[in-house]
Amino acid sequence: DLRMSRGLGDVYKAAIVQTISEASKTINYISEVKVIDQTANIQDGKITEYFAEIELTFYIDHSNM
Repeated sequence: DLRMSRGLGDVYKAAIVQTISEASKTINYISEVKVIDQTANIQDGKITEYFAEIELTFYIDHSNM
């Protein structure tokens, strides 16, 4: 394994925001996100896709039950 670090915050931020946006279509009251992992696919030496694995915290609205 080779581990390297470089700031790609904007790219991963976009992946995280997109993931939360998709989740919020079916989950209400999202209050917190924890980034579990960030990965990317590489093809021909170039990154083709960015991924963010996240954990969401949300509240359950008991008034609708």
